Amino acid sequence: MKTKKVLTYLAIAFVVFYLYSRPAEAATAVKGVFDGITTGAGQLALFFSRLTG
Repeated sequence: MKTKKVLTYLAIAFVVFYLYSRPAEAATAVKGVFDGITTGAGQLALFFSRLTG
């Protein structure tokens, strides 16, 4: 459990450091993640709409 906690804190520290040191690149990365989620949700909705009718 201790290793998992340390890795979690390191990941959070890296994200905070990245946000402060390169805010434009961080914003682009976040936008890319949300675009991917939106595209995936749209494709999933299309799949189910074609499946049902």
